[in-house]
Amino acid sequence: MNGLWIIITYYGLQVIAVIVFILLGVFIYDKRFKGRQGDKVPTGFEKTEEVSIDPVTNEKTRVYYNSLTGERFYKKEK
Repeated sequence: MNGLWIIITYYGLQVIAVIVFILLGVFIYDKRFKGRQGDKVPTGFEKTEEVSIDPVTNEKTRVYYNSLTGERFYKKEK
């Protein structure tokens, strides 16, 4: 009975760890990119020549760069 408890605890902790990593990815990683895009470019950001085109929707996204902080801002172009 003691060996069974160890096995259940071992696999249970692994399942919990995977769930925690998935939740962290959903709530933290997605906001990191989506929080730096919009329609209005913040002050201090300079337009760059970097443009990406979404192959599905054909939307262009322009990159703006803040040389003081190193941050990037993504703006969809029409």
